Amino acid sequence: MCISTREEKMRSIRELGSLPPPAELDKHSGKSTEALKNSIEGVNKKLKKYSHINNKAFDQYINFSEQRESLLVRKAELDQGAEKVEELVSSLDQQKDEAINRTFRGVSAHFKDVFEELVPNGAGELILRTAMDEAMEDDANDTDQDDDSVNADSPKKAKGFDANNPDVNLYRGIGIQVRFSAVGENYLMSQLSGGQKALVSLALIFAIQRCDPAPFYILDELDQALDASYRAAVANLIQKQATSTENPTQFIVSTFRPELVAIANRCYGISLQNKVSRIHPLSKKDALHFIANLMHEEEATGEVATVGTSSKATASRWSRDSRKRKSQSAAAVRLAVDEDAVTDGVEDPAIDLVEED
Repeated sequence: MCISTREEKMRSIRELGSLPPPAELDKHSGKSTEALKNSIEGVNKKLKKYSHINNKAFDQYINFSEQRESLLVRKAELDQGAEKVEELVSSLDQQKDEAINRTFRGVSAHFKDVFEELVPNGAGELILRTAMDEAMEDDANDTDQDDDSVNADSPKKAKGFDANNPDVNLYRGIGIQVRFSAVGENYLMSQLSGGQKALVSLALIFAIQRCDPAPFYILDELDQALDASYRAAVANLIQKQATSTENPTQFIVSTFRPELVAIANRCYGISLQNKVSRIHPLSKKDALHFIANLMHEEEATGEVATVGTSSKATASRWSRDSRKRKSQSAAAVRLAVDEDAVTDGVEDPAIDLVEED
């Protein structure tokens, strides 16, 4: 009996549908049960006229409204998270731009100092090329372009442009301008000779080393294309870097010239015997003597080569004999700067000279 009554009431509740808001319930709070039933019957009769209406629309509206509210809350959370991510990305981009600009300014300042040490009467500078430079070049080449259009398209007029700290996205590369005399015009890298390019490259390497020092460097025949005066300047610069009290650096350098050997503290030779390389400690005197003989043979070979057509066979024999002698006694000289002289525990920086076939 009770179960059947309960099921009947539940069925009646389902037929009623969703409960109206409290404000609507207050309007009918004073009515009796019979009056409410009569009102419901009257309303149901009216609803029968609208047979094609979705009777569950109100329930669906409530459910969808709740889902909408939850989705709006989730959207607000996602928007807040996206703002945090954008702030982080913006902060990292700013730090990146500052680091790039700071590094360039540091390397540029050191490059200027290093180049003045290598070329006392010269001057050099690094140039940061940006998109505005390319636009200016294009505008200069386009003589028919209207002045108003040029001003409108120029990146210099861009909103928020900072000439001292431009946006990294505008960067297009780095150029170098140097001058090898006290007066005269500046030259770009493309206008320099091979020896001058080698000198400028060394200046850039040492500038980077001063900006961000490394524990040691290995340089292979870095002075091969340099004149004697520049070789001496490079040797003095390496000695200065190796004995620096702030950032002492270890250098391992190969050379065929005496300037770097003259500042060496430790020398080694490498000979090729039966296709096996062997290391031999050398004194500085022996190393300089070996290089002097090698340079003498090279000069003699060069003199013979300039005699003429009738002396080509003699020059060929000189060249073969020179190569044979160099092969027998070791054909190259290797120089290395060792900061702590590991073999005997000496703390002063040392330069090691090595012979190599």
